[in-house]
Amino acid sequence: MALAGGVKALIIAPAWVGDMVMAHSLLQLLVAQHDNMQLHVLAPPATAALATRMAQVHEVHTLEVGHGEWRLGRRRQAAQRLSQIGFDCAYVLPNSWKSALIPYLASIPQRIGWRGEARFGLLNRQRPLDKDAYPLMIERFMALASDTWQLPAQPYPLPRLVVDDENLQRCLQAFALQPGNVTILCPGAEFGEAKKWPAEHYAEVARHLLAKGKQVWLLGSPKDVDDCAAIAQLAPGVENLAGHTSLVDAIDLLSLAEQVVCNDSGLMHVACALGKPTIGIFGSTSAEFTPPLGQQAQVVELEMSCRPCFQRTCPLGHLNCLRQLSPQQVIQRMVAL
Repeated sequence: MALAGGVKALIIAPAWVGDMVMAHSLLQLLVAQHDNMQLHVLAPPATAALATRMAQVHEVHTLEVGHGEWRLGRRRQAAQRLSQIGFDCAYVLPNSWKSALIPYLASIPQRIGWRGEARFGLLNRQRPLDKDAYPLMIERFMALASDTWQLPAQPYPLPRLVVDDENLQRCLQAFALQPGNVTILCPGAEFGEAKKWPAEHYAEVARHLLAKGKQVWLLGSPKDVDDCAAIAQLAPGVENLAGHTSLVDAIDLLSLAEQVVCNDSGLMHVACALGKPTIGIFGSTSAEFTPPLGQQAQVVELEMSCRPCFQRTCPLGHLNCLRQLSPQQVIQRMVAL
């Protein structure tokens, strides 16, 4: 049954930053399809802040449960709170069984998602996922908006994040940064080492940029501190902000970049959602599923028989898909952009 205008919808959001950014295509589609739709997002701490930078979101609810954690008690409490809002429908983006539990416990009438982990009963509008019919992650999200699981006409609505100018100015003052002529490097990847281009390669790119008179900023989470410190040591003159910024700080600082170079990571998708010229470096993963989205986005990768393997660490132990991808290849792509 098609939803009438004026409904309240709950988005059960992904736990990965990149997936959360790509979910914005669905949010834009829902608002375009339904008059006066009020969108709420339920997200874990790792991705909740992203929803605050999506113009279509009315309210963000944080689920204090870490990635992969069960925490049944907290899920029950969240369901009880959400049941008081009176949602008409819920769109469950992750494919796990536990992600579909909260809208079921909250008695939300329509609970929509892919079949996933045997979610019969928890979801009442579902179907098996045909990966060939929906090769892109944003397509798998957007198909949830249709009663017939049809995709919208292309061009698709691409993710777009909002910049907070006040917070941006606070960041510039706090880190003594000057905007202008900035390239940002994001050498981290939450998924694992098999996504991470070597620090010495990033350092060579940084030295090239510094020699051209450009500013180079390094962004990353606390997990990226060691990699960024290694780059900073090999490329004196870079501004190393790794571990010192929140996710929303990173969003605002990325908005100042002339170019962004990053691994296949959450910040790659953030940069694209800000409309930045972005170079995404792919190793163990494939750009056929989660490419950087946008006309100014480029993919750099090597054709190798062993990739993509989609492993967190190289199963062959050599990581040649990234080690043999030279800094000069990335620099040439930057010049082309």
